[in-house]
Amino acid sequence: MRLSTIVSMIWNITCVLSNKECYTIPVDNTNKCITFTVGSGTGCAWMCQYCETNLGTTNYYFTNGVCTYNNGGCVGNPVAGNQYTCCIV
Repeated sequence: MRLSTIVSMIWNITCVLSNKECYTIPVDNTNKCITFTVGSGTGCAWMCQYCETNLGTTNYYFTNGVCTYNNGGCVGNPVAGNQYTCCIV
């Protein structure tokens, strides 16, 4: 089986034009994670809200620690074009 076929079976790549963001959403959500790419000007407040909404919980983490909760909300320094993954704890 070709690698492209395997990737097609595992991932449903969906791009949604909303604040210039492209989201890559896994079909097989056995790890309870979502991976997405952010556009220019996207901050951690938006990223945390996106994870909370799509995972259905406030109990999650970013696999690379890009965003964390501190006094006053979700903070960090995401970079446009990078992929980020958040997972349920």
